[in-house]
Amino acid sequence: MTSTVNTVNTVNTVNTGTLRLVRLEITRALRNKKYLFFTVLYPAALFLMLGGTLDGTTKVMGTELTMPAFYMVAMASFGALTAVLVGNSERIAKEREKGWVRQLRLTALPGHGYVLAKTASAGVLSLPSILVVFAVAAGAKGVRFEAWQWLALTGSIWAGSLVFAALGVAIGYLAGADNVRPITMLIYFALAILGGLWMPTANFPQWLRDICEWLPTRAYTGLGQAIELGGAPHAKDVAILAVYFVLFTGAAAWLYRKDSLKA
Repeated sequence: MTSTVNTVNTVNTVNTGTLRLVRLEITRALRNKKYLFFTVLYPAALFLMLGGTLDGTTKVMGTELTMPAFYMVAMASFGALTAVLVGNSERIAKEREKGWVRQLRLTALPGHGYVLAKTASAGVLSLPSILVVFAVAAGAKGVRFEAWQWLALTGSIWAGSLVFAALGVAIGYLAGADNVRPITMLIYFALAILGGLWMPTANFPQWLRDICEWLPTRAYTGLGQAIELGGAPHAKDVAILAVYFVLFTGAAAWLYRKDSLKA
């Protein structure tokens, strides 16, 4: 009986610590003016520059999507990617250098609780960028969908961003504070461009398209595009993202433990 009570108390302590860390991360990010610009306003501005200048009747090559609708999903996904990948990796690398992570290890919060808190808080922070892009697309270009599609688009893009939040945690433990930015930006732009966030992959040569089909960002944009066309996300895209989520989360947890042994 005593053992059971102790186990329950430990679980409650871990859950409480995780939730507190999530709230702290969100509060810190919302106070950061760079976060508000690059993750909330920048994607909407890119939408206006890329998709906002295109005819609403022009279709994307090989699909029934209009160009504004295509870029709406692309830029909402890009904003979410920016929020969870760039911010997460750099923040963690700097926290490691300053000793903040070492202090957290002295608390009751376990490694998986830390990784979960970082992933969850980054996911919450990706939501504003998605909603702002949707509002700009609807207001400036008259993009219209059924109510269920708007809800499904928001949910799928938000849920998909957790994959890249886990990647951000892994990079934050893989790189040091001095080199985390170039490593993150290289991965960030490669995933964005090859995943079709900046331009349709139909314009790429066939050999490159074959590679892009298996990238997480290509599957990520595929979620929203399927919903825009009135259907459900393709099983292949969901499966690809699920596999990457497991890989990135596993890598983040392993790197966290490895970093703990060095401390």
